[in-house]
Amino acid sequence: MQVKGSVVVITGGGSGIGEVVAKDMAKDGAKVVLCDMNQAGLDRVVGEIQAAGGEAIAVAGNISKEEDVAGLMDAAMTKYGAINVVFANAGIISDGLVVNTDKTGKVKSVLSLEAFKSVVEVNLVGTFLTVREAARRMVDNGCKGVLVLTTSINQTGQVGQINYSSTKASLALWPKILVGEFLMKGIQGIRVAGIAPGYTATPILLGMNQEALNTILKDVHIGRLVEPAEIAAAFRHIVENDAIDATIIEVTGGVTYGPRQRAK
Repeated sequence: MQVKGSVVVITGGGSGIGEVVAKDMAKDGAKVVLCDMNQAGLDRVVGEIQAAGGEAIAVAGNISKEEDVAGLMDAAMTKYGAINVVFANAGIISDGLVVNTDKTGKVKSVLSLEAFKSVVEVNLVGTFLTVREAARRMVDNGCKGVLVLTTSINQTGQVGQINYSSTKASLALWPKILVGEFLMKGIQGIRVAGIAPGYTATPILLGMNQEALNTILKDVHIGRLVEPAEIAAAFRHIVENDAIDATIIEVTGGVTYGPRQRAK
């Protein structure tokens, strides 16, 4: 599949990994449709793509709302007449221990229902709506392409992230499920794959406590954060290689727990 001329829809495109992927696709001739709740971020990214000679539009919206996602996909079809690549990238975190105790051993706080449900609504329900609304238009309009999900290395289970890790573990199953359904129904030409980033140099991680960041990096074989451009390179590889289907590619820099297990 060629990047040039393809129509690429990206959620969470107003910053971070979504922004970098959008710019990488646009510089080689893709027509980019960006969605985010951050209108200012969207406008900035679209403006920078257009200033560099690329083609892009912004559609502000909340991916956990059916009408917003339907509007996003309709905007892509109306403006460019196709949907070829979808990067279901939008997601949030809301970390916390399920049960947290004080110095006396008594429970002082719990993870709120809202903190749990809000992550599920965006990361899981929002991705479901993104995939469903894109796929139905791709099928009905004969658009060939690929749906790419963002899961995470934390799909293996991360303390303090029972909500986030649960959503990412679920998404790790989706490429095989969706491709199995497409195969069963004779839907050809639409692949599904996923990217599982490791600890990536996004503003959230770059702005965290440096001592905590250094502790994280002890578990990373390359000794540094993954660059967003390295995620974009993996995304491009998925788009261009038609044999990548029903699977997930990890881009983690070699996250291990060797240092914790090393003999003293």
